[in-house]
Amino acid sequence: MTDNASGHGQPAAVGRSRRSVLQVGSLLLGGLGLSDLLRLRASAGAAKTVDTAVILLWLEGGPSHMETYDMKPDAPREYRGEFSPTPTRVPGLDVCELLPRHCELADRFSVIRSVAHQVPDHPGAAGRFLTGRTPRNISASVSDHPTFDAIVGSMREETSRSGIPQFVSNRARLKGGGQAYLGPTAGPFVVDLLTPKMAQLPIGPDFDQLDPEFSVENLAVNEQVADRLDDRMELLNAFDRLRRDVDSNRLIEASDRFQQRAVQVLSSSATRDAFDLAREPAAVRDRYGRNTMGHSALLARRLVEAGCSMVTLDWGRISRKFPTWDDHGDAQHIFDAMKSRLPVYDQALTALIEDVFQRGLDKRVLVIATGEFGRTPKVNMGRAKTPMWPGRDHWPGAMSILVSGGGWKMGQVIGQTNNKGEYPAERILDPNDFIATVYRFLEIDPGAMMVDHRGRPLPLLPSGEPIRELL
Repeated sequence: MTDNASGHGQPAAVGRSRRSVLQVGSLLLGGLGLSDLLRLRASAGAAKTVDTAVILLWLEGGPSHMETYDMKPDAPREYRGEFSPTPTRVPGLDVCELLPRHCELADRFSVIRSVAHQVPDHPGAAGRFLTGRTPRNISASVSDHPTFDAIVGSMREETSRSGIPQFVSNRARLKGGGQAYLGPTAGPFVVDLLTPKMAQLPIGPDFDQLDPEFSVENLAVNEQVADRLDDRMELLNAFDRLRRDVDSNRLIEASDRFQQRAVQVLSSSATRDAFDLAREPAAVRDRYGRNTMGHSALLARRLVEAGCSMVTLDWGRISRKFPTWDDHGDAQHIFDAMKSRLPVYDQALTALIEDVFQRGLDKRVLVIATGEFGRTPKVNMGRAKTPMWPGRDHWPGAMSILVSGGGWKMGQVIGQTNNKGEYPAERILDPNDFIATVYRFLEIDPGAMMVDHRGRPLPLLPSGEPIRELL
């Protein structure tokens, strides 16, 4: 298969990562970093006001399609692994036996089994998938071009009326991703769920234990700080009125407008309420799972329901016990890791899907679960020359993507791999086809032009056609 997407820009310089949460104190000291973010996002081009949102559950490391959504029970043992497929309520859509909750909700998601590309290293594969372009250096930790989630957040920020950040993530950037020439201030509002206190808690038998007092820091603005924010807003308004008389091009006026919006985001009740998981009933939190994966999924639902457009959760870097899905035989025992990881993933993901549908969000919210590639169909092929445990290595030749909601057609399997799970055998698709479908849902023209750091116009996506079976 030919990988027809190529990168042409130079890597953008990326500034130091911002703190895990924007600090209200920095506003009071004059450091309005968020205003720069808003200004840059608006200059990147604004989409029309639409009420759609994406939750990207990024399974960093590359989950094995052979242990999740594309099992091959009739393949030789060294291919099929230890687990058996379980039928779901949708004929032809089988999943791993460790995903029992998926079986009852199979009519509310679809699986794409035939997306493939040619980039075998983690950061380059992430960049290839998320930007639609092959990076010049597939081992570079930062992408040459902005990832689609940064683009979505940038285009939505100016038109948002929700009062909350439009791009939220648990990481400043995904490994191999980034904002590239949109600049470092086009990054997400970052919420780190692995708190310092959690590092002191014991790791449970299966997964991280959740800090029972977890909250998003620095959003609970006390009265004194709120008064000072009000004072700063009045000061900005005064400057705005003064400068209008001397600024014929109204550039300073625009600058102040973005500063005001920055203050409004951090001081709004909508923002504080969206991040306040204590507002959820105990039964709901139990249903998602009282662990970092479950907690983040619930937070994502609250954010999109409140008006956030793009939530990216790295579900590879969300556990101390199994920090990624990179299941090499010289790193960890793939089957033991799956026995601990998949039940937690199963609970959190299906709770999110169920909630999206029950709350009537399924037409305007799209949930995606995917990594940068799949794993080698044959156990212990590739990097693990002398494995300590059974494992699978990097494999961009086949992968599985789960999607739910978005008003798309659910309860189907799109594409197939061959009988050993090596390569697509039916309905061969490119990552760009998938991203083009996401853009279609968001009513964003993938042919719209953005300007790179050299001033050259580039399309958001260089190639790709929406996947017709989903629409």
